[in-house]
This record gives sequence, C-alpha cells and structure tokens, in this order.
Amino acid sequence: MPEPFVSPTTPEAIEDLRARLRATRWPESPEDAGWSLGIDLHYLRELVAYWADGFDWAAQEAALSRHPRFHVPLGARRIHVVHARAAAPGALPLVLTHGWPDSFWRYSKVITLLTDPDDPADAFDVVVPDMPGFGYSGGAPLDVVGVAGLWAELMTALGYDRFGAAGGDIGSGVSRFLALDHPDRVVAVHRTDGGMPIYTGDPADLAPEERDFIASAQAWGAGEGAYAAMHRTKPLTAAVGLTDSPAGLAAWIVEKLHAWSDADLSADDILTNITIYWLTGTIGSSMRMYHANSQVPLEQHARRVEVPSGFTLFPHDLVRPPRAWLDRMANTVRVTEPVHGGHFAPIEEPEQYAQELREFFRPYR
Repeated sequence: MPEPFVSPTTPEAIEDLRARLRATRWPESPEDAGWSLGIDLHYLRELVAYWADGFDWAAQEAALSRHPRFHVPLGARRIHVVHARAAAPGALPLVLTHGWPDSFWRYSKVITLLTDPDDPADAFDVVVPDMPGFGYSGGAPLDVVGVAGLWAELMTALGYDRFGAAGGDIGSGVSRFLALDHPDRVVAVHRTDGGMPIYTGDPADLAPEERDFIASAQAWGAGEGAYAAMHRTKPLTAAVGLTDSPAGLAAWIVEKLHAWSDADLSADDILTNITIYWLTGTIGSSMRMYHANSQVPLEQHARRVEVPSGFTLFPHDLVRPPRAWLDRMANTVRVTEPVHGGHFAPIEEPEQYAQELREFFRPYR
C-alpha cells in the first residue's frame, strides 16, 4: 500500500549544506572564459552565495508537496511518487518519467495543468515517480528496461490497468519500453525526443536525413558528451567529489541546465533541483544508470514501438530526429515542433508541454 511521504530533511542537514557552501575552494579560471570551458564561475559564485544565505528550501519543499506524495513498496524497493488525481473520476492515468540531471522536479510545474485543465475532458490522473537511484526513491539504479517493468508494477499498485506514458531524456527510453513490453496496457506514448540513435544495420538502407541525424548525434557526443562517457565508464570516480562538495555538484548540473535549456531558469528552480540531489545523496547512483543502460542488448534498441506514438520536438533539445527515423522506430501518429523550449520543456514551457499532452492523448482516452 502507498505510504504518505514524510520529508527526511533535518535542520542539521541544511546547516551542513550552508557551511560547506561557504567554505568552497574555488578554482582558477581565465577572466573571459564565460561558459566556453564548462561552468561560468562568475555565475556559479553568485548562485552558491544565494544557495548558502538566501535560498529558502523549506518554501520550495512545501511547494513540491502541494500534490500528494507517497512511497510505494515494490518488492525490496520504496518508490517515491507524486500521485495527483483529477477532480472528476475516470480520467486517463498518465505516468511521466524524468531523466538526468533531474527527478520528479521536472514535472512539478505541469501537474496542476494536467489534473485541472480548462476542459475537464482533458484531465489526467498524474503519476510522477522518481526512478530508482534518483531523488527520494534512492537505491541502486536499474536500466531503462527494468524501470519500465517497475512502472508497470507501480501502476498496478496504484489501481490502474490502462494508462498513457510520457517522458524525455532517459524517461523517453523508459516510456518506449513501457510501450514495447506492455502494449496491452499502454494506450499511447508521448516523447520529447527519439533518444540517441543506435542502428546496427546497413547505413545505405537509411534515408539521407537519417544518416545526417546519426552524424549530428555523433558530433554532439564528441563536443558535449564527456559527462555521459564518465557516467557510463567511471561514475564512482566523479561521484566522490560531487557527493562531498555542493558547489561541485552545482557545477556538474548547472552547466547542463544552461546548455540544454532554451530559457533562463530561475535560481530557485535550479537550486530546488540540485538540493534534492544533495539531500538525497543520489548524484552517484543517478550517474550509474548510464552504465546500466550501456549494458542493454543492441537488439532491444532495434525493436519498433507499435503503440501509437507522438513526439514533441522542442527546438533547443540536444539532437532532433527526422520524421523518417521516428517512423522507422515507432508507430508515429503525431509530430509537432514548438517555437520555444529545450531539454527541460516541462519546467521551461509548462503551458506548452501540458497542451501537447492534452492534444496528443485525446483520441486514446
């Protein structure tokens, strides 16, 4: 049975965080480096100062708890989940899966928009879990296939036989495998990306735009993917410093929030995300999911999703797939390309993201 979530945060944990922030040892940096070498140290110094002496975690935690939060026992695991029901009964259940570097935080601004829209016929029962190894679920991480199987158990535990699935980043992969492995239960699946391309066939069989997509993904990996290589291969090495230093943790995460967003996220939004990582001590386990995912057999990536699939491709996301690739990998029934938004669209453009979900899922209620 679901157990009401009780915050484990203590005053001592907040005081320890503030003391560590105030004692940060800063590296030398070229004066004009900006974001060109990674984190902008001028920006980070200001953010850390605010985190230490201005950021109100209690207020942010209260805001996160406006929606019902639970721990759901699933075998040996306790999965943290937001479970917000629509006002009227009979709404379509929707499980939303986050990615890295975030948690259930990714969807915190869209929950009310989905449970209480202008038209009650568009309402959802919203389920937003933290993946194992992330946030308040904690524990050892699983790969995307394992998380998909766990979410099927979670939806059963919450009383749902039939549901929609949506996600981005790693959550896109989890949603994909939910549709692949539970097509009798998933009515439709919405994703904000097509994942990084994995293709084991003859490249000559691909359309030119598909080959360009694979090349662009490889170029992105060469220029921006060092973090992922570390996560896949040596995650514990970086985890030591990131678990010990809140400023180091902020540098690792904030640089990605900056590079992958199409909007300037507020300091409170950014620090809420990072504080969850700090207080739960989950940066190392979240990174280890990349290693777990690297072990998924290649034949799993070649499977085609036959459940109706929709994609919203925001312009500032990492790598945007062409329609030919989406049709190859899924029964693609809808593709939209908004004018604004990036990798963290539910936080950056919550109204737009919620509207995309409403429109896509209408035929499948």
